[in-house]
Amino acid sequence: MLISEIIRKKRDGGTLSDDEIATLVAGITSGEAADEQVGAFGMAVYFQGMEADEAAALTLAMRDSGDVLTWDLPGPVVDKHSTGGVGDNVSLMLAPIVAACGGYVPMISGRGLGHTGGTLDKMESIPGYSVTPDNDTFERVVREVGCAIIGQTGTIAPADKRFYGIRDVTATVESIPLITASILSKKLAAGLDALVMDVKVGNGAFMPTYEASEELARSIARVSTAAGVPCNALLTGMNQPLASAAGNAVEVRNAVEFLTNVHRDVRLEWVTLALAAEMLTISEITENRDLGFSVARAALEDGRAAEVFGKMVAALGGPGDFIASYDSHLPKAKLIRDVRAPSEGHVCEVDTRAIGLAVVELGGGRKRSSDEIDPAVGITGLVDLGQAVAEGTALCTLHAQTEDQLDVAEAQVRAAYRLGDPPELSEPVLDIIS
Repeated sequence: MLISEIIRKKRDGGTLSDDEIATLVAGITSGEAADEQVGAFGMAVYFQGMEADEAAALTLAMRDSGDVLTWDLPGPVVDKHSTGGVGDNVSLMLAPIVAACGGYVPMISGRGLGHTGGTLDKMESIPGYSVTPDNDTFERVVREVGCAIIGQTGTIAPADKRFYGIRDVTATVESIPLITASILSKKLAAGLDALVMDVKVGNGAFMPTYEASEELARSIARVSTAAGVPCNALLTGMNQPLASAAGNAVEVRNAVEFLTNVHRDVRLEWVTLALAAEMLTISEITENRDLGFSVARAALEDGRAAEVFGKMVAALGGPGDFIASYDSHLPKAKLIRDVRAPSEGHVCEVDTRAIGLAVVELGGGRKRSSDEIDPAVGITGLVDLGQAVAEGTALCTLHAQTEDQLDVAEAQVRAAYRLGDPPELSEPVLDIIS
C-alpha cells in the first residue's frame, strides 16, 4: 500500500480504512514516510477532516507506535489534559490533590507553545527535577507517591512526536481530528482508566471560538470513550489569566502557596477543584461531583495534597525540603517593575494572549523551538477582570533580567489592559460535556 495513495485518497475527500491509517502511522514512525508526505497528509486532513472512526483509528495507531503502559495499582489511574492558557498552573495542584484522594495520576505534559505556558517548563524551574525519567522510575514514583508530572519520552507515542513537529511548521496544528489524535495518543499510552479534559474558551485560548472549543471537547470525549477510556470535558474561561502569575518559577511559587494555603486565586481554586471533582467522579472514587468537590477540598485544606507534591518533587530529583523552602530554591529575576494603571476605572477587558506574549518577550517562553527559557522571569500580581483600580495602582509586576525586556513587556501589558465600566463576568467553568 503506497503512502502517496493514502494521501491522495484523503486529499480527494475519501474515508481511510483502519489498515490505511495503520500503514501511514507505521511510515511516520519508521521514517518511511518522508517529511513532505507527512505534511501533505496533515494538510489533506486539515481541509477534508476525518470521520469519528478515522480519528479513533489514527489515535489508536499513534498510541500503539510506542510503549503502552499498564498498571496494577490499588486505585484508578486517571489524568487531566488542558488545551493550554496563560497562568494555567492547574496541573501542579490537581495531580497531588487527586493522588491524596486515592487516585493515581501519571501526568505526561508538554512544553509551552506560542503564548501558552507549558507544565514541563514550570516543573524544570525546580532545581534537580527530572521531567524525563525512564519508564521504571516513572512507574515507581506513580506507585509510591500517587502522581508524577513528566514529559513525553521517545518511547511514548513516537509517531505523534514526529507528526506534531511537522504539523507545527506546516500550519496544520488547528485541525480538530489531528488535535484529538495527538492528545489522546499520549494519554491512552499512559494506561489510563479515565480522563478529564480542560478545554479553554476565550481570547487566551488555543481554539478561536466557543463553538470550536466545544467541538474539540466533544471530539476528544467521544474518541476517548470509544477507545475504552471514559472521558468528560470541562469548558473553562480564558478571557483573563487563570492565576495571578504567568511564567515558570513564578507559577510554581503560586502553586506551592496555593497548596499550603498562603494564597489562593479564587478562579484558579474554582477550576482546580472542579477538575478534581470530575476526575474523582469519573474514576468512581466518589459517587458524584458534589462529593468529589468536598473530598478534594478536604485533601487541599488538611495539607495532604501539599505533602504529595513535596514527595513527588523529591522522588524525581528535586529538593527534599521544597515545600518548606520553595522560595529559596526557585530562581528569581534581577529586576522588577510595577506596571501602573494610567487612570481609575474597572478592568473591563484583558487581552490574555498579549499577556502570554509579554512573558515570551521577557524570556519565559519560546519564539523558536530551539530557544532556551529563563525560568526566573514572568509576571505576578495580575489584576483580575472586573477589579476597580485607582490611577497609579499596580496592574501587575514584571520580573526580568534587563531593562530592555521590562520596557517591551510593559508596553505589551499596558496595551492588554482596558479600563472602563464594570464588565459582565462569567463563571470560570462554562459547561461540562460528558
